Amino acid sequence: MTTFDGFARFAHAAPPTPPQPGQAPRTPEERLAYHSQFVTVRTPAIESLARQVRTLMILGRHQQATARPSLIVTGPATTGKTTALLQVGRTCHLAHTRRAAPGDDRVPVAYVLVPPGATAKTLAAEFARYLGIPVAARITTAQITTAVCHTYTTAGVALVLIDEIHRLNPRTSSGAEAADWLKDLTERIGATFVYAGIDVTASAVFSGVRGAQLAGRASLIDCGALPARAGHREPFRELITALEAALDLTAHRTGSLPRLAPYLHERTAGRIGSFSRLIRQAAIEAICEGTERITKTLLDTIALDHLAEEHYRPRTPARRTRPGR
Repeated sequence: MTTFDGFARFAHAAPPTPPQPGQAPRTPEERLAYHSQFVTVRTPAIESLARQVRTLMILGRHQQATARPSLIVTGPATTGKTTALLQVGRTCHLAHTRRAAPGDDRVPVAYVLVPPGATAKTLAAEFARYLGIPVAARITTAQITTAVCHTYTTAGVALVLIDEIHRLNPRTSSGAEAADWLKDLTERIGATFVYAGIDVTASAVFSGVRGAQLAGRASLIDCGALPARAGHREPFRELITALEAALDLTAHRTGSLPRLAPYLHERTAGRIGSFSRLIRQAAIEAICEGTERITKTLLDTIALDHLAEEHYRPRTPARRTRPGR
């Protein structure tokens, strides 16, 4: 998805749809494919990001003097940051497509990954690659920058999504140059910038003078783990109910997963990515084994990502203090 053609295919691809009343049963192969993709639930983070992106794009549409306000999506790993970023990008892309007149070939959205150990030149090359701008081996950073700014402006890019921003380290000389390059780009391209990364506020990205410049322009959206309770609501149980309703299993008992909400929250630490993976893998296992339903026994057999497993089954138990010490 880090090229325009790839992102456009993603945006226009029909999202997976749950089984519909009266629909002919799908084959096991079709249901396996469905659960491997599965539905995307509009979480509070996605709703907040969509609303703020729309507002900031309108706010910055006619701003000329300084860089436009930006957004940062932050949070621990596997909490849905990239999903939120891509869903908002898809919405913006499709909205432009619906309004576009015949022959309108503008590019509404750019999606770029910060490369590991990013330098100004490697970051600039990623921006160039998205729109197919050729980058020769001996081309300078300044030349790439000129081509990127000209092409992005000509293409009418209105929203720039930058993922893995925590890879940017302004404490190193090359990272500082990359951070300065990105700041200059925000002032030369008339677009709204949205960044996403792991625990950005605690990373080097927010440190020092360069970090203060970014923090002073960006609003923060916390894409943290879903709590079991929030006031009178139970956000994690609501997520469980939504995903259970989307299952395509012939013998699953509706309501059985919400009853496991305390276990599921403990098992995944409330992380959306870990929970979605657990349910998808369990559904695939249920189809392959012919049981066609998800039970706690089945869920217990599934190995999740290391973070979730360490939270639920730590390999190094906490040391107990002997009495009297």
